[in-house]
Amino acid sequence: MTAHIPPVRRWTEQPPLRRTLLVLLATLVPTAAIGLWGVYAAPESFRVPLAWGAGAGVLALCVTAALALRFRDRTELLRERVRELEAAERRLSEEHVPALVTRLRESTSADTALASIEQPESPAQRAVLRHFAEEIGRSETARASAMSACANAAGRMQAMATGMLADLRAMEHRHADPDVLTDLLHLDHRTAQAGRLADSIAVLTGARSGRRWAKPIVMESILRGAMGRIAGYQRVRLHSNTDVAIAGHAAEGIMHALAELLDNAANFSPPTAEVHVYVEEVPAGLIITIEDSGLVMSETALRRAERAVSSDPRDLTTLSGTRLGLAVVGRLARKHGLSVSFRPSARGGTGALVRIPQELITRPRTTPAPAL
Repeated sequence: MTAHIPPVRRWTEQPPLRRTLLVLLATLVPTAAIGLWGVYAAPESFRVPLAWGAGAGVLALCVTAALALRFRDRTELLRERVRELEAAERRLSEEHVPALVTRLRESTSADTALASIEQPESPAQRAVLRHFAEEIGRSETARASAMSACANAAGRMQAMATGMLADLRAMEHRHADPDVLTDLLHLDHRTAQAGRLADSIAVLTGARSGRRWAKPIVMESILRGAMGRIAGYQRVRLHSNTDVAIAGHAAEGIMHALAELLDNAANFSPPTAEVHVYVEEVPAGLIITIEDSGLVMSETALRRAERAVSSDPRDLTTLSGTRLGLAVVGRLARKHGLSVSFRPSARGGTGALVRIPQELITRPRTTPAPAL
């Protein structure tokens, strides 16, 4: 329902005639009295020309006063109209358009979104708002279709990667030749990296993860599973003595987030530098620190990285290659309640800190390490 807007005076309206007549009267009476007094006070031979001159002066003064009043009233009407137009523009940009965009992003149609918000008073602004709604609606529909197509493709890639990993591991058990086994392990590792990429696309497009675990997974297995999904796994050094496990519904997401952070640390470090991973139990949960020896990030770069993991990107076209992994980490952190931050590392590079909340941590009676 639109709000009631009181009628306003248009710039084409004329000022009231009553005020003009009052001003004319107020000007005429004193000036005429002064003129008459001057005529009677003058010598008789000058009265007639003086009377004509005084009358003309009084008439000119009255006309000038009336015109000045009309000009002032007209100027005030124009100023009022300008203020109304400025207020209408502010409402359009600060209220109508943001409300319309919010409705459209809730997957509502253009007509439904327009009917649910307050409409501008101006017909021209209503036409602009309708055109804007139709364009944004088409854009949102195209975006949703593209995201759905990417999610479907990611799901197929996940299924293919999972099937290939199962085939490769079956072949690893059948073959004992060291050379063949080395090649199979290499293919296994490359397939795991392809599966991580498919999982990243699925996370960004809103699809579900490729694998799920019914039982808690020990932290050691999660860390090694994350290592197995990056190219530089041989440079990662684990420092963990904890025996805690992660709830099965969150294990895959945490493993994927850690793999993305490990991959960033390895890619932005010298080829021979090691990446160290520390695990510490605290009352609030579990702190995992990933430290590299790459370039020290500036304060601005650290804040930018934290914004990348805390924002919720809807438009994937704004994500560059270097920020794709951080966007995935951000999505997974919001899903599982993780806290991710960055700081300079004592090793000369950057440290990424991940806090796993206490409600996701368990201590299993037995700690089997399932094959990941």
